[in-house]
Amino acid sequence: MINFIDIDHVDKVYPLENGDRYIALKNIDFCIQQGEFVSLIGHSGCGKSTLLNIIAGLDRATSGGVILEGREIKQPGPDRMVVFQNYSLLPWKTVRQNIALAVNAALKDKPQAERDALIEEHIHLVGLTAAADKRPGELSGGMKQRVAIARALALRPKVLLLDEPFGALDALTRGNLQEQLMRICNEHQLTCVMVTHDVDEALLLSDRIVMLTNGPAAQIGQILDVPIPRPRQRLEVVNHPSYYSLRNEMIYFLNQQKRVARRKQQVAPKVAVSGQGLEKVSLDIGFIPLTDCAPLVVAKEKGLFQKYGLEQVNLVRQPSWKAIAQDTLSGRLDAAQMVAGMPLALTLGIHNATPLPVVTALTLSRNGNAITFAKRFYDQGIRSLTDFKQYLEQTPDKRHTLGMVHPASMHNLILRYWLAAADIDPDVDVDLTVIPPAQMFANLKAGNIDGYCVGEPWNSRAVQEGIGFVMATDLDIWNGHCEKVLGVRESWANENPQTHLALVKALLEACEYCDDHRNREDILQLLARPEYVGTDPAWMRPGFIDAYHTGTAAEPQKLINYNQFFVNKTNCPDPVEGLWMMTQLARWGIVPFPRNWSEILQRVRRVDVFDQAIRDLGEPHLLRDRTPIRLVDGTVFNPDDPLQYLHSLAIKRDYNVQEINIDVAQEVAA
Repeated sequence: MINFIDIDHVDKVYPLENGDRYIALKNIDFCIQQGEFVSLIGHSGCGKSTLLNIIAGLDRATSGGVILEGREIKQPGPDRMVVFQNYSLLPWKTVRQNIALAVNAALKDKPQAERDALIEEHIHLVGLTAAADKRPGELSGGMKQRVAIARALALRPKVLLLDEPFGALDALTRGNLQEQLMRICNEHQLTCVMVTHDVDEALLLSDRIVMLTNGPAAQIGQILDVPIPRPRQRLEVVNHPSYYSLRNEMIYFLNQQKRVARRKQQVAPKVAVSGQGLEKVSLDIGFIPLTDCAPLVVAKEKGLFQKYGLEQVNLVRQPSWKAIAQDTLSGRLDAAQMVAGMPLALTLGIHNATPLPVVTALTLSRNGNAITFAKRFYDQGIRSLTDFKQYLEQTPDKRHTLGMVHPASMHNLILRYWLAAADIDPDVDVDLTVIPPAQMFANLKAGNIDGYCVGEPWNSRAVQEGIGFVMATDLDIWNGHCEKVLGVRESWANENPQTHLALVKALLEACEYCDDHRNREDILQLLARPEYVGTDPAWMRPGFIDAYHTGTAAEPQKLINYNQFFVNKTNCPDPVEGLWMMTQLARWGIVPFPRNWSEILQRVRRVDVFDQAIRDLGEPHLLRDRTPIRLVDGTVFNPDDPLQYLHSLAIKRDYNVQEINIDVAQEVAA
């Protein structure tokens, strides 16, 4: 389907008198079909009217733009008419004359008789025939608004834009006008975009409701489909089975945004202690010895931490992801390389632990994992997941154990997803156990486990030593998934905002260095040093530099972006990915699914900090699109209805949906 209107990655930035900038809208990206009625809703200051003005051509986007029927909107035009809240009628002209003023100006090429007929038709359309010769001072507020609507419609626009058109009217008048507008839109198949604060009005009139997060830098928080058939009658809408659940969803979203705003007002940063305005310049950062710790090593060894004012950074090698979590929460580490789901899991209270908020403003890497099985399975003819399923069915008396590195890791979530896609229940048909990455190979060699999902170099080592073979890489399951992130305690980020920003910028530059393949040989030598990964460089070469060997009869393949650090907008802490992770963490009973998921995502996945970093570095194009996720089994994850997606999954544990009040949990913990 060809989109009628494309709102294409719109940013709107206003310069301030002090030389700073105010970001009103950030990365607004969605489409509108012909004949669709879309409402924009959100708290005051979220940029609803700004976006409407950009669609109208009354304002220009700072970046991105709006396309109407294949042509970019650069200025106002009669194909887009705006109805404002304040009517904008000339007080010395009658109803007929106010409408005629617009018609005669915009349609002056048409014969006068045709223009007169249009004027009378639209006066009748809004029920003002008896008042056609009255001036605005003789009209009620509702009648004035009907004149404004008639004036807009008389130009036969392709798009009707409504900026809180009924906000100043009494309830009865508002209701009558809403019904008239519905009738007119249905009869003329008008495409409408409306700004409103009224959730009931949005539900009555809309096909879709775009809910915006708070400003500054307002983004799309959620898009709500309204599955109520047309034509609509008010009572039928209110009695529709979906009405109250949709209404509650909107109110809940708006209440989450209120809490987000209150929390931001309570943050009190420390005083700067360095010439570059940083609150802290000596940091301890935890990492796990894996190939994808490369950005941390590069930032340290190439002087990038110092470049951004971080005078002393100690990279602290940790034995396990559990140790990373413990030392981050205790404050022994200022920041850490973390598995992708760890900040969310710790914030939500993993395995019923006290929720303690951890945030990420940077994705350090994507991909880089494989699922390796013991070579004995290959020798028995097991070459695929289908073979493995048949083997499990034929050997019901045997228990098979697979290793993964942490419950909140993508290793665990992708391994489980991969198994469940083949109708293998990862908690019933096999056993999954947590093993630190560096111990995977030894456990496989000793026969303690039958396979594992882990990052490099532990898959390639198993292949090269003839112990295992790679059944699948994560490129086969979800190419481009988030893998490792930078994690810090929320309290630390709030106390040290400039230090946090400097850390993100240093590591972002390091990520770019890592994805220049001309640097890979140099990086490999750094990683091989004993204080970092400390392994034979030959085990790290596959996928990182050389073709990837799976330990099967297949020829080694050059896997593009097997270790991905910067390309394809790697580094944005994508909220859609975070939401998918939350559905999977809930699916397997690791955390409850948060009813206030929008608030949690804004709190944990700090796109605002990342956005500030990329603007400071002059690379504002690195934000990711808000698009559905498609995985290996063809299932599509819709970020606007995560609960429906979670409910639709065939294999899952009993899961809880509950509001997570982290601030209360912190007080209890203290």
